[in-house]
Amino acid sequence: MTDRTALVVRGGWQGHDPVATTDLFLPVLADAGFDVTVEDSLEVYADESVMAGTDLVVQNWTMGEILADEMHGLRLAVENGTGLAGWHGGLLDAFRGATDYQHIVGGQFVAHPDDMVDHEIAVRPERADHPVVAGIGPRIRLTTEQYWVQTDPLCDVLVTTTHAPRDDVPWDEPVTVPAVWTRRWGRGKVFACTVGHGVDELRHPDVSAIIGRGLVWAARDAA
Repeated sequence: MTDRTALVVRGGWQGHDPVATTDLFLPVLADAGFDVTVEDSLEVYADESVMAGTDLVVQNWTMGEILADEMHGLRLAVENGTGLAGWHGGLLDAFRGATDYQHIVGGQFVAHPDDMVDHEIAVRPERADHPVVAGIGPRIRLTTEQYWVQTDPLCDVLVTTTHAPRDDVPWDEPVTVPAVWTRRWGRGKVFACTVGHGVDELRHPDVSAIIGRGLVWAARDAA
């Protein structure tokens, strides 16, 4: 069996530290047998030959814009079996105007009502045997941004978080939203994790384990 290929695409808004955060997972990919290429431009998405030979795209590109040929290349690759994976704004707050991109990922960041807040993420009991979260949890306590995301029913939600009502917010009951999910898109697989604002959060052992497993899960199945 030959090594699979992983393409790490990083850039966009620098507040999420795309270089340092993705660097944390380069050894994880190498240990899992991936031949890793790192790109600091979205132009690679438009190269259909490169994308066709890529088994996994790890994207960390917050906000920004994606051109039509880049979006076409990414969409075609995922539909044909290339995995797409990432965390936090690098996947879930990318290309705010590109609804085709949001369609693939299955969710979009809309708010984090506080900056850094003490909260829990909880593994759904009925999905606790999924390989991405098996043996983790059932609850993980974090102090970081708590993402509010809007998702669609095709997502297989593995982990959730609940936004509590308070006097200073406009919702009056607890709101539970996905925090980790997977989905299948054509022949490709998608993994998304809302946690991962910076290096400190990504070094949390449970968060690191979930993301590391999620990257491997999303990749095209080995030949």
